Amino acid sequence: MTEQSKRYTITAALPYANGPVHIGHLAGVYVPADIYVRYLRSKGEDVVFVCGSDEHGVPITIRAKKEGVTPQQVVDKYHGIIKNAFADFGISFDIYSRTSSKTHAETAADYFKKMYDEGKFVEQTSEQYYDEKNNQFLADRYIMGECPKCGNPDAYGDQCEKCGSTLSPRELVNPRSTISGEQPILKETTHWYLPLDKYEPWLKEWILEQNKDWKSNVYGQCKSWLDSGLMPRAVTRDLNWGVPVPVEGADGKVLYVWFDAPIGYISATKDWATENGKNWEDYWKSEEAELIHFIGKDNIVFHCIIFPSMLKGDGSYILPKNVPANEFLNLEGDKISTSRNWAVWLHEYLNDLPDKQDVLRYTLCANMPETKDNDFTWKDYQTRNNSELVAILGNFVNRAVVLTNKYYDGAIPARGELQQIDLDTLDALEVLPEKIAAALDKYKFREALAAMMELARLGNKYLADTEPWKLAKTDAERVKTIMNIALQIVANLSIVAEPFLPFTAAKLVEMLNIDTLKWREAGRQDILGDGHQINKGQLLFEKLEDATIDAQMQKLEDTKKANEAENTPVAPAKEDCSFDDFMKMDIRVGEILEAEKLKKSKKLLKLKVDVGFETRTILSGIAQHFSPEEIVGKKVQVLVNLPPRKMMGIESEGMVMMAEAKDGSLRFMEPSADTEAGSMIS
Repeated sequence: MTEQSKRYTITAALPYANGPVHIGHLAGVYVPADIYVRYLRSKGEDVVFVCGSDEHGVPITIRAKKEGVTPQQVVDKYHGIIKNAFADFGISFDIYSRTSSKTHAETAADYFKKMYDEGKFVEQTSEQYYDEKNNQFLADRYIMGECPKCGNPDAYGDQCEKCGSTLSPRELVNPRSTISGEQPILKETTHWYLPLDKYEPWLKEWILEQNKDWKSNVYGQCKSWLDSGLMPRAVTRDLNWGVPVPVEGADGKVLYVWFDAPIGYISATKDWATENGKNWEDYWKSEEAELIHFIGKDNIVFHCIIFPSMLKGDGSYILPKNVPANEFLNLEGDKISTSRNWAVWLHEYLNDLPDKQDVLRYTLCANMPETKDNDFTWKDYQTRNNSELVAILGNFVNRAVVLTNKYYDGAIPARGELQQIDLDTLDALEVLPEKIAAALDKYKFREALAAMMELARLGNKYLADTEPWKLAKTDAERVKTIMNIALQIVANLSIVAEPFLPFTAAKLVEMLNIDTLKWREAGRQDILGDGHQINKGQLLFEKLEDATIDAQMQKLEDTKKANEAENTPVAPAKEDCSFDDFMKMDIRVGEILEAEKLKKSKKLLKLKVDVGFETRTILSGIAQHFSPEEIVGKKVQVLVNLPPRKMMGIESEGMVMMAEAKDGSLRFMEPSADTEAGSMIS
C-alpha cells in the first residue's frame, strides 16, 4: 500500500464522567489530538478519531451517593455536558461514545472472557476490608482513616490528600467505612490479575529498545516503572457499578475500571464502523494501521504498559505506534484542582466568552505543556489575543481583503513584474507549510503553531513594508502585484491555520469564496486565480478589554476565598458566662429606617433604627459588606442597653447584632418580617 492509504486510529483519553472538562484536560489531551487529526485529514489520510466518557468506577458511585441519585443519572448528566462542550469547542471526534453502552459492555466482557479462557489471568484470594453493616466489600475510596505519615484523620484508602502520600487501605490507622461510618473487618475475596511481571521482558524490549523516539517524558516514566519491576494487577473488583465479570462464581464483581476503560476505544470504533459501513478491525488489527494515544502524564502507565500488555495478551491487536503524552497545565501559578474548583471549565468558558473558541485553542497550544508543566493565566490569554491574533493575523487578513474589495471590487488582480521583496516573500510562503508539517509529524505543536504564525507575520510585514495604500495613487500596477501575493498568503493561511484555529479558517474560506483546501495545496503561490471574486471582509478577532479579563479573574478570586473559608476552622466557644450576666443583655427587634455612609470612614454606616420605644442612632461597621440602599427596611436584632459610645463625633446608641461567616462576610440576624419593632429576644 502507498503512504496515502495508511490508516490512523487516534484515541483521546476518555474523560471521567463525574465532572465537566477543564482547560488542563484540553491542553494535555484534546487540543493536541484535534490538531493532529485535522492535519491528517487535510493530508487526505484515512483516520478515525475516537473518544467517549469513562463511566465506571468508584468516584461515580461516591458522587451518586452524595447527590442522592443513581450512578446512571450521574454519568448521563456529565456525559451530556462533556459531549456538548467538546462539540461546541470544535473537537472533531468521529465518534464520542460512552462505556455504559451495550456495545462496550459486550466488547469488554468478550475481551476478558477470551483472555480468561486462554489462561492469561492469575486468580488470587486475599483479605480486603468489608462493611458488615452494608454487606459489601469496600473499594479504596470507601475507606477513610488516619494517615500513617502525616496524621490526617481523613485520609482515603488510596491517598492522603493532605500530604499527597500514596497509601493502601491496610496502612490506615483506625480505618472506617465512608458508607456506614463503622470499622470494617477483613474478609477473603477472590480476584483475577493481569500478570504484568510476565510481560516485563517483552515491554523492556518493545519500549526501551524499539520506541526510543517516544517523547522524553513518556520514555522516562516508562523506564522508571520497568526499572522498579512490575507486579500482577487486579482486573476485577467487588462493586455493583460496571461491566459484570462474565464467568461463573463472580457474582458482585465487575471489571476494574482501568481494564474496562481503554477497551472503550475499541467499542467506540465498532459503533463508528457500523454507522459508516467500515470494518473496525481494519483500524485495530491491521498492520497497515497506526494506533496513536493522546493522553496526559497521569495516564502514561496505563497506555504504555498496562493496555499494551492487554493487547499483547489478546494477541490479535496492533500496538500503539506512539503515545505523545503531555504534562500538566497549571492555572494562575496553582495546580488545577477539581475538588477545590480551581479550574476554568470548558462549558462555562463557552458560556462566558462565546465565539472565542479559537482564542482559547491558540493560547492553550502556545502554552502547551509538552515536556514539562506549564501555566495558563488570563493576562497571557488577553495578550495573545490582542497582540498576536488581533494585531498580526487579524490585521493582515483584514487589510488584504478590505483593500482588494476597495480597489478591485473583490476581484483578484493579476501579478505584474516581481521585485525582490515579492520573490523573498513567495519563497518563504513555499517553505513555511513544510516547516509546520515537520513539527506536527513530531507532535511538536507549539513549534508548529509558531510556524503557522510566521506565515501571518510574513503577510503582515509584507503589507507593512510595501504600503499598497500609499502606492495606490502613484503606482496602481505595483499595487495589483502586492494584493495578489497578499491574498495567496491568506489562501495558504486557510489551509495551515485550520488544524489550530478551525473557526477562523472557516471564516477565511468564506471570505475568499473558495472550497476548503487540502494540505497538498499549501505552499502554492497561485491558489487564487486572476479575476477570482472574493467576498466582503469580516473581523477574525476582537480586542479583549480589561473588564472582560477582570471578570474571569474575579471568578477565580471568589473561588479562592470560598476555599479558604471552607478550610477555616469555626471559632471555639468563649469562656463561660453566668446566667445572670446573660440576662442583663436587652436585645430587641429593630427596623432600619435610614442608612448613610460616613464620608471619612470606609467601615461605618450611620443608621436610624426604630427599636419600638424610641428611634436610635447607631454606627455599625458594615459599610464594606452592605450598601445603605439595600438595608433600609430590614428587621434586625439590636443590643439596646449597651452604653452609648462616641465615634467620629457621633454618639452610637446600641449595637446591631451580626453573624460572621468563616470567609469573613457578615449576615444580619433577621427576625421574621411580621415581628414588631421593640419585641424582646430571649
